Amino acid sequence: MSSVQLVDLGALPAEPVPGSARATRDRRRFRLQVVAADLALVAVVVVVVAIVRIDIGPSRWSTPDAVVSASVIALLVIVALLLFGCWDVRVLARGAAEAEYVRILRAIAACAVAASLLALATKDSTLRPWVFVVLPLLAVLLLASRRLQRARLHRARRRGRHHARVLAVGPALIVGAMVERSRRAPEHGWLVVAACASDGGTGLAGVPVVGGLDDVVDAAQQHSVDVVAVGPGASEPRTLHRLAWALEGSGRELVVDPGLMEVSGPRLRMEVMDGLPLLRVGEPRWRGPARWFKTATDRLLALVAVTVLAPLIAVVAVAVRADGGPVLYRQVRVGRDGVPFEMLKFRSMAVDADRRVGDLMDERDGAHDGAGPLFKLRLDPRITPVGRVLRRYSLDELPQLFNVLGGSMSLVGPRPPLPSEVDGYADDVRRRLVVRPGMTGLWQVSGRSDLTWEESVRLDLRYVENWSHSLDLSILGRTVRAVLGGRGAY
Repeated sequence: MSSVQLVDLGALPAEPVPGSARATRDRRRFRLQVVAADLALVAVVVVVVAIVRIDIGPSRWSTPDAVVSASVIALLVIVALLLFGCWDVRVLARGAAEAEYVRILRAIAACAVAASLLALATKDSTLRPWVFVVLPLLAVLLLASRRLQRARLHRARRRGRHHARVLAVGPALIVGAMVERSRRAPEHGWLVVAACASDGGTGLAGVPVVGGLDDVVDAAQQHSVDVVAVGPGASEPRTLHRLAWALEGSGRELVVDPGLMEVSGPRLRMEVMDGLPLLRVGEPRWRGPARWFKTATDRLLALVAVTVLAPLIAVVAVAVRADGGPVLYRQVRVGRDGVPFEMLKFRSMAVDADRRVGDLMDERDGAHDGAGPLFKLRLDPRITPVGRVLRRYSLDELPQLFNVLGGSMSLVGPRPPLPSEVDGYADDVRRRLVVRPGMTGLWQVSGRSDLTWEESVRLDLRYVENWSHSLDLSILGRTVRAVLGGRGAY
């Protein structure tokens, strides 16, 4: 996927620029912006620390010591960022943010090791504060800077700017799905402007079909595309090889969809056997130490959250009780491996809400014709006035922290389903049940109740297939923004 930099469109030349040339220029400018921001952060941090001369040892640093230590650390950081590919244009603001962040963390960790070895070899105690204080601080600042730049670029792309022009190639069904995904996630920067369908067609999801497999190169040039995206089943390997040769030197990227739905990240590894490229697909990391660490982290964070939020939980409990009826609503849900458990929520509906479901089935929101087995009403008459506020900001879900403490739920995971929903699951949807359900997840930060059934399943399966600790942290951070915004909550 092509990454482009936020540039002042008014400053661009008036003459038209070919798509590939524009994308290449914008990628370079974005890279310069990132490099400049990283170098500025490194310079500011080391200069400030050198001036302040942080006092962790028995005596303050001398001025020469501070200058030398600052220079050594700055040089180590810059070299590490370069060697670990932190400024590689193929990574900057492209794909999952975790790949970019991991490179930065590895670079800073390498700096810490190098500085420690240098301090040990030279018996220089002035490097200790840099290793244990300054480098971790610098890592946080670099990650925050990358996050802000990525968010800024994504906002611009959602407004229709800085997209890479894409020519989609493949069977009509595959091309249509590619177009829909690019529209569903505009922050990734793809704009499909034309298609070459291997099985014919005149228009796919509003995108014109401009030829077949033999017309790809001419179509790419005619429509000034930046990326030629080839879907699975589009052509024979030899044809794909010749297409790659034909695009060499044009500045256009060739992207091939391997057809592995929702599998990405650390599970995929490229290998070569006697010149044959192979994509090795690893198993999901839901067993062993990774699972134990997630469970321990969930319970620790839930305990901290219950302690910190105890006053808020008490206030909400009093408000619900004053509304009449019990404070807690207990409902059987299905957990990991299909084991049922009792999920806790603050009651947000009338006491007889469950008995009134049958009367409201015909009123199910028309916006959710794809709701599948889910029952959702945008204006549900059963919700109490207090409950409406609780639902808007997800305060009704706070008691689920006790489910997390008990081990039946995680902080992050698939949406906990009802037994009636599970009874209608197809085999692939049952894949959601291999992990504990979560208080939040990709479904929560991607639209909540505004999602269709198919979208909810797709996001849950994506989480199951690609789970990592960094993904959990990312979802928790995005959950705060989703809850405060109240979008899709009813």
